[in-house]
Amino acid sequence: MTKQLQGYFQLSLAMVLVGSTVVASKVIASGLPPFTATALRFAIALPLFLLLVRITATPWPQLAKGDWRILLLQAGAGSVGYTTLLISGLKLTPAADAGVIIGTLPAVSAAIAVLVLGERPDRLVLLAIALAAAGVLAIVVPSDAGGARSLVGSALIFGAVVCEGLFILLGKRLEAEVPPLVLSTLMAGLGGAIAIPFAVAELPLAGAATAPALVAVAYYALVPTVAGFLLWYAGLAKVSGTEASVYTALAPVSAVLLAPAVLGEPIVANQTIGIACVLSAVLSLSLRAANLPGGEGASADAAEPPTRR
Repeated sequence: MTKQLQGYFQLSLAMVLVGSTVVASKVIASGLPPFTATALRFAIALPLFLLLVRITATPWPQLAKGDWRILLLQAGAGSVGYTTLLISGLKLTPAADAGVIIGTLPAVSAAIAVLVLGERPDRLVLLAIALAAAGVLAIVVPSDAGGARSLVGSALIFGAVVCEGLFILLGKRLEAEVPPLVLSTLMAGLGGAIAIPFAVAELPLAGAATAPALVAVAYYALVPTVAGFLLWYAGLAKVSGTEASVYTALAPVSAVLLAPAVLGEPIVANQTIGIACVLSAVLSLSLRAANLPGGEGASADAAEPPTRR
């Protein structure tokens, strides 16, 4: 196997693991409150990230107070907000629906950049946003049974996607260049610190934790978060940023396919239409990135640690 093929395999596996977090979150939702699960996830992942920082001798950047404030906001939105909203939404909606909605992240991030940063969108960005919106609409149309309940769940999951989009937006405001491994470590530490008080507040309302939920939290922390991080950056070292950005489309596909395989959820027509729209949106943004000078857009997106979520 050539070095490039090894990179493709590693990127693919990393994104399959990212998609599996939707299934894990569905299991967690049935047996643990969202903030408790989030605090446990980061408590498990943080020591491993600290060990990786030490083993790799990754330098810690000098951060100004403004950067610390941004990192705190990133942890609140992209780590705690994303995870808790995802778990809460999955109590009310199928995992396959969640996979489709999460796949809209690149288009949602582009829309936030247009609305908040005032960036001028080109045709491919507008097309991607429209396709992503069509994908979400395809699955949030209330079904005959439990439609309103599912709609609320879909709204919570879309809120998780917006939180992740804000994470990316805030990252553009950092003055210091933070290495991806350090960023993931900081997000685990700060995210855990933010989640703990809310987890304590949940205790009076929480029932007994189930064994499957605890196993799913450990899986989420160890496999997609830490192992997925290592696979993503091992693959990224072997291919271009433009190539790597295309592989992010595998995450929602993985979530949609694992839902019936692991959870026994049926795949229905509107989910198929939704994932087709979302994948088309990701492809549109990938084509745009490939046409930029040097592929800067794709390289910047690929540098974000997708497994940090």
